[in-house]
Amino acid sequence: MSRDRTYLFLQHTCRIILVFGILSFINILSYAQDQSSSIFTGTNPGLNVQSTLSDITNQNPYSGSISNEKVVPGTIPLTLLDAINRGLKYNLGLYTSQTSEQTVQGARLKALADLIPNINARAADEVEQINLATFGLTIPGFPTIVGPFNIVDLRAYLTTPILDFQAINKWHSANQNVNAAKYGYRNARELVVVAVGFSYVQGLADQARVDAVDAQLKTAQTLYQQALDQKNAGVVPAIDLLRAQVEMQAQQQRLVTVRNDLDKQKLQLARIIGMPVGQPYTLAQQIPYTPAPQLTVDEAITRALHDRPDYAAAQARVRAAEFSTHAATSERLPRLGFNGDYGTTGRNLSNNHGTFTAAAAVTVPVFDGERIKGDIEQAQAALNQRKAEAEDMRGRIEYEVRAAFLDLNSAAEQVRVATSTLDLANQTLAQAQDRFRAGVTNNLEVVEAQEAVANSNDNLINSALQFNLAKLALARSLGVAERATKDFLGGNP
Repeated sequence: MSRDRTYLFLQHTCRIILVFGILSFINILSYAQDQSSSIFTGTNPGLNVQSTLSDITNQNPYSGSISNEKVVPGTIPLTLLDAINRGLKYNLGLYTSQTSEQTVQGARLKALADLIPNINARAADEVEQINLATFGLTIPGFPTIVGPFNIVDLRAYLTTPILDFQAINKWHSANQNVNAAKYGYRNARELVVVAVGFSYVQGLADQARVDAVDAQLKTAQTLYQQALDQKNAGVVPAIDLLRAQVEMQAQQQRLVTVRNDLDKQKLQLARIIGMPVGQPYTLAQQIPYTPAPQLTVDEAITRALHDRPDYAAAQARVRAAEFSTHAATSERLPRLGFNGDYGTTGRNLSNNHGTFTAAAAVTVPVFDGERIKGDIEQAQAALNQRKAEAEDMRGRIEYEVRAAFLDLNSAAEQVRVATSTLDLANQTLAQAQDRFRAGVTNNLEVVEAQEAVANSNDNLINSALQFNLAKLALARSLGVAERATKDFLGGNP
């Protein structure tokens, strides 16, 4: 009977656990569906894709700066060259690169310390008492406790390697890492120039849009006033006045939008170059259109492989990994070193005598388990990775140069076509205005022509922007952004 009760109790318990398990699974499934639905519909208050992407972008060190400057009265004119110089002085990405270079410089000094003599000095004034019995000395009639007595010891210690191939290779590896860091700093300067150039040119394009829309608004206001006068004179119907008013208000809305875009772009540029974000300033240049450099693709690729600091840094890292592999292999070789000391010792400074120790030692690894083999395997794996990275960068450089040339040629053609289109659109607008003033047609033709001018002007600004960005990308792909940006983008105001 007891066994039956136990069986029923266990059966009942299992049923309860099963029911709770099913209910928990249903709740979990419902919660997962709610979460997935909120992710894709944007109803989850804790997840905002646009905000997340913006945060990631803002975490780029080249988008920040470390300047503590205060806002000064008045409006500051800012040229492209001024912006680049400020970026090279205050940009956070460049500061981070400098700290990285300092880190590898410290590692190089530590590697050098294993190759040069180390000298230490010690001065001691000791009081001792010795129990001779602990050394097994028992002399009849002589006390086993000696002391206390005073000892003064002044001594210098010398430790130096004589021949250590592992330390030598580690030092060479550290030197190559320092070279890689120096090239990395040069590459950081290139990236700062690119970041500043991109932001400045985009600001110029936004400024050009503001000027263009402002001119279009004035034209629309003139058209509206003309339609109002003709409506009051009974020459045109009310629809022409309404159409002109709609066009004028559309241009007003565009002007608000492009001015906001310009102000935000200027804030971003101020963050990059270390200018206080509340400092009023103007872009003291017009959007440039200078010819592209006269280079063939093959010449550009050869030049890029020679001048790109990031490729030189990758090659330096390969050499550092090679020396690290040699260092790991050198662990199997004997090491020769010297240890010695010299000093004076005695009961006091007036009663002392010089003493020294000198020893040369050879250390030969006999059995070190698999540690040395493991170090070699790790060093070889790191070397293979560095070689693959350098080879990949070589291919990426060629891709970037070719892509920059394609973008440059395409943008130049777009600028040519957009310039011609804008000229034709302006002629069309002038003829439409003449026809409207002569009463030949209504202002619908004028409004359409004005929209065509606005679109053509915007296309020309975008084409000029893309052309300048392509030139900047070409300068970056060649590894000469810092030297060539002024020439490529017309750095003089």
